[in-house]
Amino acid sequence: MSITFRSDAKYALLVPTSMGVRLTPPDGQPFHCSDTFKLQVTSAETNVASIASYLGLPVKVLTAFVKDSPIARLIKDNLASRHMDYEGPEIDQGGPWGYRHQFNLADSGFGARGPRVQNDRAGEVGRILDKKYFDLDRIFGKEGVKIVHLSGLVAALSEQTTQFCLDIARIAKKYGSKISFDLNHRASFWKGREKELHDAFTEIASLADVLIGNEEDFQLCLGIKGPEAGGKDIGAKIESFKEMVNRVKAKFPNATAFATTLREVISTNSHLWGAITNVDGQWQLVEPREIQVLDRIGGGDGFVGGFLYSMLKEWEPSKWIQFAWATGALATTHLTDYAQPADEEQVWSIWGGNARVRR
Repeated sequence: MSITFRSDAKYALLVPTSMGVRLTPPDGQPFHCSDTFKLQVTSAETNVASIASYLGLPVKVLTAFVKDSPIARLIKDNLASRHMDYEGPEIDQGGPWGYRHQFNLADSGFGARGPRVQNDRAGEVGRILDKKYFDLDRIFGKEGVKIVHLSGLVAALSEQTTQFCLDIARIAKKYGSKISFDLNHRASFWKGREKELHDAFTEIASLADVLIGNEEDFQLCLGIKGPEAGGKDIGAKIESFKEMVNRVKAKFPNATAFATTLREVISTNSHLWGAITNVDGQWQLVEPREIQVLDRIGGGDGFVGGFLYSMLKEWEPSKWIQFAWATGALATTHLTDYAQPADEEQVWSIWGGNARVRR
């Protein structure tokens, strides 16, 4: 494995993120038909970090909070319960029309009815994340970080968060932290900012050691010419991803690991789940196999979390995709957006197809 880590780093994994909450009706009911909802804390980046934190590795979250907000209190308590350190400014609300934490309105779907999700992000406090709120030299230099995981969702939230992710990538590189970048293209975030975000994403990708995304992400975020997405044909998806990665590797030679998931939806609660990775030029493939899905939100994040955890454990790269496949599958069995693995054995049992009771 060509990726080596700082031996003196306090934190195995660090994620910058904008925290929010998710409202979901119980029992798989549609949102618009419900009057009772489950409230939970969420963010894609902490979904990723939960694999490492629940399995005992030190994790840190950089975010922003609304001062004196009960939602902020809920978020802090949730992060602490997930064994994560957190740091971030307390921002005055600025009155009833000021800052708040985002709301995610989620219908999980059921059977033939697919999920529907609406993001309500007006006034989102995470959009003002800025290096001025953090001592990045202390965090990356003195404390130390093995891997920082950056998401295209955060990098595209606002001009400030774009610059914040650039600043983090640059200082991570300076102090020897490895950089993971999940491109996560969202058309609504990019509207009117295409050139600015293309340039920023290109710089982050040039510094990254790990790049995650499908062929569409690489085309839309980085302008890498490639084939059309494979649709429902898994074989076409695999071949198109391989073609794309060969082009990406030529343009971004610093990156040594690439990954994407493969998913075919049979119904809301039954998916074919697979993955393909390239580490140090070697391809690994998990052919899609059927999994039962309680709630699909967070499955991709669970995969990324397992992939990074495997790297941090310095296992043989052939195991990374296996563990990541299983942590992604595990996430879809939780009603939270993040997987909460009990131990490594539980994850490997999922990979092995062993769902027998353990006494």
